[in-house]
Amino acid sequence: MPGVLTSSVGVISLLDEPQPELQVYALQTLDELVDQFWAEIANSVSKIEILYEDEGFSHRELAALVASKVYYHLGELNESLTFALGAGKLLDLDRQNEFTETIIAKCIDEYVSRRSDGGKIDSKLESIVESMFQRCFDAKEYKQAIGIALESRRLDVLEKAITIECKASLMEYVLDVCMTLVQNLEFRNQILHLLVRLFGSLEKPDYISVGQCYVHLDDAKSCADMLQLLLDKNMEIEAYQVAFDLEDNAKQDFLHRVIKHLGLDVEESTSTSAMQEDGKPGESAATKAEGSRSDTTAQSTTNESKPAASSTTSEATSGIGDDVKKSTTDGAEQMNVDEAESKEQPDKKDASAGQPSEKPQTKSLRDATPSQKIKTILSGDLSIQLHLEFLQRNNHSDMLILKNVKNHVDARNSIHHSALTFANAFMYAGTKSVEFLHDSLDWLFRVTNWSKFSTTAALGVIHKGNLSQSLTVLGPYLPKNGVSNTPYSEGGALFALGLIHANHGSGVLNYLRDALKNVETTQNDVIQHGACLGIGVAGMATADENMYEELKMVLHTDSAIAGEAAGIGMGLVMLGSASQVALADMLQYAHETQHEKIIRGLAVGMSLIMYGREEEADTLIEQLTLDKDPILRYGGIFTVAMAYAGTGNNKAIKRLLHFAVSDVNDDVRRASVMSLGFLLFSTPERVPRTVELLAESYNPHVRYGATLALGIACGGTGMQEALDLLEPMAKDPVDYVRQGTLIAMAMILVQQNEVTSPKVVSVRRQYERVLQDKHEDHMARFGAILATGILDAGGRNVTLSLRTSSGHPKMSAIVGMALFTQHWYWYPLTHLLCLAFTPTALIGLNKNLEAPQFEFVSHARPSLFAYPPPTKPPTSIVVEKVATAVLSTTAKVRARAKKSEKEKGGPEQMEVDDAKKPADDKKDETKKKTHKEAQSETLQNMSRVLPAQIKHVMFPDSCRYVPVKRQTSGILMLHDRRPEEEEKIIDFNGPKNNNTTLSTSGGNQSGRNSREDQADEFALALE
Repeated sequence: MPGVLTSSVGVISLLDEPQPELQVYALQTLDELVDQFWAEIANSVSKIEILYEDEGFSHRELAALVASKVYYHLGELNESLTFALGAGKLLDLDRQNEFTETIIAKCIDEYVSRRSDGGKIDSKLESIVESMFQRCFDAKEYKQAIGIALESRRLDVLEKAITIECKASLMEYVLDVCMTLVQNLEFRNQILHLLVRLFGSLEKPDYISVGQCYVHLDDAKSCADMLQLLLDKNMEIEAYQVAFDLEDNAKQDFLHRVIKHLGLDVEESTSTSAMQEDGKPGESAATKAEGSRSDTTAQSTTNESKPAASSTTSEATSGIGDDVKKSTTDGAEQMNVDEAESKEQPDKKDASAGQPSEKPQTKSLRDATPSQKIKTILSGDLSIQLHLEFLQRNNHSDMLILKNVKNHVDARNSIHHSALTFANAFMYAGTKSVEFLHDSLDWLFRVTNWSKFSTTAALGVIHKGNLSQSLTVLGPYLPKNGVSNTPYSEGGALFALGLIHANHGSGVLNYLRDALKNVETTQNDVIQHGACLGIGVAGMATADENMYEELKMVLHTDSAIAGEAAGIGMGLVMLGSASQVALADMLQYAHETQHEKIIRGLAVGMSLIMYGREEEADTLIEQLTLDKDPILRYGGIFTVAMAYAGTGNNKAIKRLLHFAVSDVNDDVRRASVMSLGFLLFSTPERVPRTVELLAESYNPHVRYGATLALGIACGGTGMQEALDLLEPMAKDPVDYVRQGTLIAMAMILVQQNEVTSPKVVSVRRQYERVLQDKHEDHMARFGAILATGILDAGGRNVTLSLRTSSGHPKMSAIVGMALFTQHWYWYPLTHLLCLAFTPTALIGLNKNLEAPQFEFVSHARPSLFAYPPPTKPPTSIVVEKVATAVLSTTAKVRARAKKSEKEKGGPEQMEVDDAKKPADDKKDETKKKTHKEAQSETLQNMSRVLPAQIKHVMFPDSCRYVPVKRQTSGILMLHDRRPEEEEKIIDFNGPKNNNTTLSTSGGNQSGRNSREDQADEFALALE
C-alpha cells in the first residue's frame, strides 16, 4: 500500500531540472496537489511563472493553470484571472468546483467593468464570456443570459435571448429590470427601443407595455401614432386602456403633446369654461361666486326664516369658520352656490339634498367619438372623477378619532391647531366631506394668521380632484377684484385651488396667473405666497416659460415669504426639464439674496428641475454640494434624491452616506439620510439594513432622517423589519426624533389592520398615550396628531406609494413627498403629502367609459383585507349594587328565629338562597357557535383592492366582463362577453357613504342648526 504524500517539496524540485519532460511531469503533479499543498507551492510560484513566460516551453498553458490556482488560494483574484486566461483550453469551464465558479464570476465582472468603461477587452476574456452565454442558451436559462447581457451592455445577446423564448412575460421581466437596475440612461433607452420593436412583433402585440416604453423615452409622437393605429384597427378598448396608463405615468407636458399629435386641441376643463361662459371678459370667478352666494343667502333667508341680521352678517363675514359653514350644506360636500345654480339649471341635482351634481363628462362621453374619449382620458378628468367617486362611495373615515384628538389638544396652541388641521385634511382627502369642520366651527374661529392659511388650504386636500366645482367651493375665500380683506384665507384658497387641480391645472392656471398679477399691485406677500404655490402645484412639469417668468418677477421682489414660494413654484413648473437657463437664474439669485427662506426655496426648486435626469444632474450636484452655503448644500442633497429617485444608484447612495457622516451642518446630514428613502423606494427591503446603524447615531438629526427614510421607502408596506427598527426610537430622548418616528410608523401602516400587521393596534394606542400626556413635548404631540390623519388617509381608501400601479416611479407622488419633508421649516407645505396618496381601487369600465355592475372574487379571507373596526364611543359606567354584608351574629339570630317558628308549628316556608345559582341550561346559551371564516369573498365594481390583495383577485368564468390587461388593479377596460344583453350601469348620482360613524357622536339636526346660529352671532360680534 503506497504511503500518503505529506509534502510537495520533492515535486517542486523537479521544476529546476533542465529536461522539459520532468518539468511537465512536475506541473501535472502539482496541478493535482495544488488544492492541498498550495502554501508550499506559493513559495516557488515564480518558477512556474518563468515556465509560462518561456515561449519555447510547449506546456505554457499548463503552467498558467497551476499558477492561476495558486494565486486563487492566495486570494489574489486579479492575478489568478490573468493566468487563467493564459491557460486556454485547459481551463475547463464545465467543471463544478469552487475555483472554476470563482474564475467565471471574475471573468464576467472584469468583462462588465471594461465594457462600462470603454476599455480594451482581451479576446480570451471575451471568448470565455461568449461560452457562458452559449451555456445559458443551451440550458434554457434565459434570465441568467439576460442578466449578464444587461450588466455588460450586450444588446445583441439581449435580443437573442428574448427572441429565442419569444414570450411576453420575459419581455415584461426585461422591462422591469431595465427600469429598476440599469443605471446608464443611454443604454436604458436603447433597451426600451428594442423592447418597443419586440413587443410589437408578438402574435398579440402588448400595446400597454409599448406605451410605457414611449413614456420613458419621452416619444409623444410615436405614442400618438400607436393610439391612432389602435383606433384605425377598431381596437378602441385597448386604446382606452393605453390612454389610462399613459395618464397615470406621464407628465402633463407629454400628455399635451400626445393630444396635439392626435390632431386634438388642448382645451381648458369644464370648470373654466363654466366659469367664463356667462361672465364678462376679465370678470373673476370669485366675483361671480360672491354674487351667486349673495342671491343664495337671500333665498335661504326667506325659505328658512332666518333673522335678517344673521343673513347679512353671514354674507359679510370674513372668518373662515363662517365661510366653511356657508360653503357646505348640512354635513354634505357642496356649497350653497350649488343650490342657486341648480335652481337656474334644472338639469343639475340639488346639492342641499346631499347629492353631487351630475358629471357633464359622463353624459357627453356616451355619444363622443373615440378620439374625443381618448382626449378626455389623457386630460386626466375622467380618471380623477372615477377616483373621486370611489373615495366618496367607500368613505370609512372615523369621525370619533378626530374628536378625541380635538378634546386632548389645546386649541390655543397654534402647533396643535395646525396639526389637527392637517390630520383632518389627510383623513378626508378626496372625499369632499367637511363634517368635522361643520362640527368644529367654534374651534375654527380661533385660527389666526398662518393657521388660517393652512386651514383654508386644507379644503384643497379634502376636495382634491373636484375639478368641476373647485372655483365654486373656494369662491368665498378667493381674492375678489384685487382687493384683499383677509389675506391669509385668500392666500390659502389659491394654494387650495392648486391642490385640487394638482398636476392637472389646465382649467385654473389662467385664473391663478391673473390672481398673481392682480396681487402684484397690492404687494401682499401672503397672497403671493399662496398663488405661487398654487401655480406650481397645478402647473407641475408643464415647462411653461411664461409662468416661469411671472414667478421670477415675484422672486425679484426679494420678499422672504413670497420669494420662498416663488422659488418652489419655479422648480415645480420646470419639473424634470433640466433647463440650464432656469438653473443659472436661480443659482445666481440664491448667491445674491440675503434671505434664508428664499435661498431654501430656490435650493429645493433647483432639485425639482433635475428630477429624473440621473447622470445629467451630476454637474449641478457637484456644484451645490461643494458650496460654502449649507442651504445650497442641502439643495444639492435633494438634487441627488430627485435626479436618482427610485433607481437605487450605488454611486448616489455612496455620496449620500458620505455627507450623512461628514458634513458639518445638521440639516445637510439629516437630508442625506432622508434622501436614501427616495433612492431605494423601488426596493424597500434594502432600507432597514441601510439605515440600521444611522438610526443609532449620536446625532439626533441623523436619527430623524433615518425615521423618515423608512417611512418614505416602506410606505404602505407594513414591513415588520422597519417597524422593529422604529419601535425603540419612539422612546428617544429628543422630541423631534419621536415626532419623525410616529409619522414614519403611520406611513408604513397605512391600510393595515390587526390581521395583516398586529402592531397597528399598539401603534394607535401609543398615539393616544402621547396625546393624553399633557407633559409630552409639543413636537412629539404634533407628530402623533399628524400620524393619526395619515394612518386613516382618504377615508381609509388610499395608500402611500411613490410608484404607479405598473411599478414605475410616480412623479407627482415623489415631488409631493419631497415637499412634505420641508414641513420641518414651513408647516403649510405639509398639505403636499396628499400628492403621494394613491387610491386602492378596482374600477372597471366598458367601451362607453361607463362603470357596469359586475362581481369579481378575492381568494383571500375577508378579515385579511377588511377595514379596521370603527372606534367605539365611550359608554356610560353603570354602578352595580353590592350585596349587603350579613354579620355572623345576625345569621345566628335568624336561624334561631326560624327554628323556634318551626317548633311552634308554623307554616313551613320555602328556603331561598341569597345568591342566585346559574342554571345548567344557561351554559348552553352562552356557548358561541364558532363559524369557520370563508376563504374568499365576492366584491363589486369600484371596491377597495389593496396592493397585497391584487394577486388574490380573479374574474370567474361566469363573469360577463374580462379585463384587457392582466394586472387587476386601478382603472381597467373590460371586454363584454355578452354584448347582446342589457348592461346595468352604476349610477354616479346615487347616495354616497357620508361617514355614518358621525351619527354616533355628532348630535341631531336641531343641535347643528343652533350651532350655526351661534356661529353667525359670533361672526357678528367679531365685526
